[in-house]
Order: sequence, then C-alpha cells, then structure tokens
Amino acid sequence: MKQAAKMFAEIAHDGQTRKASGTPYITHPVRVAQRLETSGFSDELVCAGYLHDVVEDTPYEIEDIKDQFGSKVAALVSAHTEDKSKSWEGRKQDTIDTVKRAEDDVKYLIIADKLDNLLSMEKELNRQGHKLWDHFHSGFDQQKWYNQSIAANMYTGLPDHKVPAYFQEFAGAVKRVFG
Repeated sequence: MKQAAKMFAEIAHDGQTRKASGTPYITHPVRVAQRLETSGFSDELVCAGYLHDVVEDTPYEIEDIKDQFGSKVAALVSAHTEDKSKSWEGRKQDTIDTVKRAEDDVKYLIIADKLDNLLSMEKELNRQGHKLWDHFHSGFDQQKWYNQSIAANMYTGLPDHKVPAYFQEFAGAVKRVFG
C-alpha cells in the first residue's frame, strides 16, 4: 500500500516544483512519509504522508484517494487539505485550529509536513537570504505568526509519551528561522 501511495503521488505531482528551490515537488511528500515511517506510525498514516497535498495541489479529489487507499487514509488527507476558496490567513488559521483539536494522527501528519516545509525554508533562507520571502504570498511576519502558532498548539491534548521527537525538531526550527 505504501509503494502504491508513493507512485500515486509521483504521478499526481508530475512536473510540479517547490516554490523557492525549484526542486521536484515529489521530494516533499516523500520526506514527510519517510519521517512518519521512521517514527513508527501506521501504514495508513505513511500513505497519507505521501498523499497529503494531492487533493490540494492536483486535479485528483478526495474520492480518488478513498477509492484507491480507503476511508482512513482519505480522512487523514482530508483533515489536512486546505480550502483554497479561503484567504491565506483563513486557511492558516484553520490549520492552527486543526492542530489544536485534531486526533493524534492528524497532528502527526500536519507537523511532519510543516517541519519539512520549514527545513526547506531554512535551507533556502541560508542560500537566498531574505529574497526567499518573495516566493511566498505571505512574507516573514505572516510566516512567523503561522509557524509559531503551530508550534504553540501542537502539544495540546498529547501526553508526553505520545509526542514524537520531530515535534521538538519543529520547535527548534521555528526558533532558528523566526527568532
């Protein structure tokens, strides 16, 4: 199932590139899925890692995910899919609210995604300097608000023994990038 999810994501994201670096987009969901797998999470959650941006960024719909990978994977992807009809601030506030109240697996998926995004930003910030922020619809201050808000809410409802190590990695990256 994991290999099928990876292949589905490769086909769905074919030709897409990352905003700031221009690298093939598929590298991002692959790293997210690998982080989830390394952390020992379920096959369904790893599949959702591969597929988390498919509905948001490609012509595929949540029903395609459900038909191919089942309702659990589809529910995880759906919980992390932004409503593109909303403003940037509205979409990001929805994600912050989801992180605060979501079931554990949804939190794990979102933070794995946000960590990979932030590590990519940090790499490009070191390479491009503050020109990096020109690649985004939102600048430094908005990105700072968003990432700090995610970090502040990601532990809500999670007992210490259920917090994966990469949550602390995300908190550290937020401090390094945004001060």
